[in-house]
Amino acid sequence: MKLGLRQGALEVRQFLRSREQVVFTLAFPVIMIIVFGSIFKADIGGGVNLTQYFVTGMIATGLMTAGFQALAIQIPMERDRGVLKRLLGTPMPRWVYFAGKVLMVGFIAVLETVILLIVATLFFGVELPDTVGKWLTFLWVCALGITACTLCGIAFSSLARTGRSAPAVVTPVALILQFTSGVFFVFTELPAWMQNVASVFPLKWMCQGLRSVFLPASFGTSEPGGSYNLPMVALVLGAWCLVALVLCLTTFRWTTKRDG
Repeated sequence: MKLGLRQGALEVRQFLRSREQVVFTLAFPVIMIIVFGSIFKADIGGGVNLTQYFVTGMIATGLMTAGFQALAIQIPMERDRGVLKRLLGTPMPRWVYFAGKVLMVGFIAVLETVILLIVATLFFGVELPDTVGKWLTFLWVCALGITACTLCGIAFSSLARTGRSAPAVVTPVALILQFTSGVFFVFTELPAWMQNVASVFPLKWMCQGLRSVFLPASFGTSEPGGSYNLPMVALVLGAWCLVALVLCLTTFRWTTKRDG
């Protein structure tokens, strides 16, 4: 456990020392909220305006960026530089490497979520949960969501052939998920086939779970199925945690294909 904590501290320090990564990961969602929040102010029904709807989606996107996108890009780069191969030659248990990544993702996710909530409440009138039940829902949706995204990021990292190609492989997937999962647009206004495709992946359910926390219950009637359907949110996110874990265990590569 001490090794895992030290590896996590090392990963966090490396993240904070990379200015470009810090700015993109922490500042980009805030910039998107400010830009979209300043442009779109239309009422979408149920006492909810488009800015409030968009903010909940950006919180979910922040979790996906910290878990899925960051790891799916970072790990291939480390594999390409031979970092993972060198770790195999040390006495350090392999699980310590993943523990460090998990702790780094948790640190980024908490910091980013706090920043987004501060901006949303101060400048765009988003109200924080006012009951213990809503806070508990917020915590378990975030916990399941970040777990699923982290495991998916580790599994997806094996698809990039090189570290240089990783952003080109990962970024389009992340953008498509955002556009189809109800982040930038009201989910129920998207084409039916697009809703069906998005419903397969975690981001749509993360957005739906967070909307149940930050948006009025009356708005839940516009959700697919006529409610926020939290049991289904938990079921899908939990299933993705299990599926992604199996993919991690069966597909993760410590060396590049040219190393064998």
